[in-house]
Amino acid sequence: MKKTVFEGMATALVTPMTPDGVDYDALGRFIDFQLESGIHALVAVGTTGESATLEPPEQQKVIRYTVERVAGRVPVIAGTGTNNTAHVLDNTRRACDAGADAVLVVTPYYNKATQSGLIAHFTAVADASDLPVILYNVPGRTGCNLLPATVAALAEHPNIAAVKEASGNMAQVVELMSLCGGKIDVYSGEDALTVPMMAMGAKGTISVLSNVTPALAVSMANAALAGDYPTAAALQCKLLPLINALFSQVNPVPVKAAVSAMGFCQEYLRLPLTPMEEPFRGKMYAEMRKLGIAV
Repeated sequence: MKKTVFEGMATALVTPMTPDGVDYDALGRFIDFQLESGIHALVAVGTTGESATLEPPEQQKVIRYTVERVAGRVPVIAGTGTNNTAHVLDNTRRACDAGADAVLVVTPYYNKATQSGLIAHFTAVADASDLPVILYNVPGRTGCNLLPATVAALAEHPNIAAVKEASGNMAQVVELMSLCGGKIDVYSGEDALTVPMMAMGAKGTISVLSNVTPALAVSMANAALAGDYPTAAALQCKLLPLINALFSQVNPVPVKAAVSAMGFCQEYLRLPLTPMEEPFRGKMYAEMRKLGIAV
């Protein structure tokens, strides 16, 4: 059995920014908030961290800063995926040099790939990585679905440790667990499916929600890990309205607005992303207040 990168709840961190660049003071305060809330792992420069508009030197600096701030208290996972395999290899080497504990690699987007192409792409990355590789399937964003049989083939690689499954298709999740159970860890990439997927054997979630309410998200994951599914399910239902609000516009637009309203950073996004619009903003703030989050 391969080494598990983490169990429970991992936050896909927002990247605080200003017009002048990454706001490292804000990032440090936000990382501290996550750790104080009991989070199990952190993901730097994933989709939620606006990796698409961070230049490679900025990405490496954010990863290195996150690693240094965390100081070994939880695993740090670095997003390194793009739709160019050569660029992914470069990003992955930089993440290794920056001290990350694992890398998260999304399926190629826009140009996409056949299933054979996906095997070749991820194999090349895993061959070049000194760190465990977490595959990332999010066909709603990439237009490319990493099928369970393909994951099963990739699971044979010693460096491929897990898959973040965000298809939103529970039938696909069941097939994935059937084909890959025991060969590779599975994480939910859908906050709304944390408990259903953990009931099927997933080890946890790589989460947007936990940026905003990490303590409740951790409690939900801990209950599921302990087999207390009534408690976990009750928390899943309690958090669902906020989860829906956080995905009412394209991620990370809502979560950046939420974290800004909580006082952790400016609500600054790089184009083509723009600030959250009404009525979505007001509805999200209302859900945050229901959970006792001051906005």
